[in-house]
Amino acid sequence: MQSPYVGILVNNKLHRRIPLGKTKYEAVDFYVEAGKKYGFTPCFFRIEDYRLGRQQVSAYVMESGSFVKKNVPAPNVIHNRAIYSSIKQNKELKSWAQAGKQIFNRWNRYGKLQIQELLNEEPNLRPHLPGTYEATASNIAIMMRLYDELIIKPNKSSIGRGIMKMERISTGWKLTYPLSLSIHNKKWRTICFKGTLLPLLLRSRLRKMKYIVQQRLPLATFRGRPFDLRVSVQRGGNGSWQVTGIVAKVASNKTFLTNVAQGGSVYRLEDILKQEYAHLKTSEVVRDIEDFSIRVARYLAQSLPHMADLGLDIGITTYGFPMFIECNSKDQRYSFREAGMDKEWKSTYFTPMAYAKYLLDKNPVIQSDP
Repeated sequence: MQSPYVGILVNNKLHRRIPLGKTKYEAVDFYVEAGKKYGFTPCFFRIEDYRLGRQQVSAYVMESGSFVKKNVPAPNVIHNRAIYSSIKQNKELKSWAQAGKQIFNRWNRYGKLQIQELLNEEPNLRPHLPGTYEATASNIAIMMRLYDELIIKPNKSSIGRGIMKMERISTGWKLTYPLSLSIHNKKWRTICFKGTLLPLLLRSRLRKMKYIVQQRLPLATFRGRPFDLRVSVQRGGNGSWQVTGIVAKVASNKTFLTNVAQGGSVYRLEDILKQEYAHLKTSEVVRDIEDFSIRVARYLAQSLPHMADLGLDIGITTYGFPMFIECNSKDQRYSFREAGMDKEWKSTYFTPMAYAKYLLDKNPVIQSDP
């Protein structure tokens, strides 16, 4: 009997690269290896490759060491690794789910403000949350009275794109901003100003898209540079949340951003704690981060269904206290690879596939090749 298929929903760019073996940051071979372990066949397709009601989908599958495109039975369990932000695409995926398809991480473009407001409803999580509001001129003015440093970032963006910093100086305030909103931006500029009348550039950017303003957290530092953590939180083979890995991201000496795409570097958290925070017990710091991250994932999953694979950005203070920064619903897992954490990197692919196996076992289906 043919093993069941599990779908991996991908975007157009990755879809084109699969047969060429040039998938860059997405290690699709790990999905294939995990499928062999758990007894199913991963198939890779786009949202336009399947229409509801059809028995088959055109997808890439691994055969004899190469990816080939073929028609296979439409999978009933699907892991979404694409970003679909249009209403039409969202309705399409919702219709699949209503027809019985189990799609985890079905929607992965939640706004940062929405996530912060949800978490703020849980009293036990509030001490870990920075002050965060929509970045209007009036809200920024209020935040300027409360804090000496602020972060202003697009409500929906990733890998550090478009983030700005405001800090109090002796003569007023200084705004540090990227010259362009490209992820490849390498040029930064500053504007100094007095009072609460925001610079024209900042007001212009706030009009063009939705930003949030956030208290800049008192992050612990490594070699004089702030760092935060990417925590991979995923559902595994028993359906429960677990922490698959933690990697530290350290800002470069040229910018305040820790994102790898913006010049940040990656380290094992244990190495940083050993070198500069010997007063902290590493096992306790890691345990507190893991416990907090799982509590965040569980709470979000109560309101945002079908979540199973998250990348949380978590900061810690010099005392090891975890602070929430943001939630990435489509985790970029390559930070673990860059840090030489190959075991954790591989596990970030295997764990959601173990969850797919869990879903298959709950609702087994018999499939046969056409």
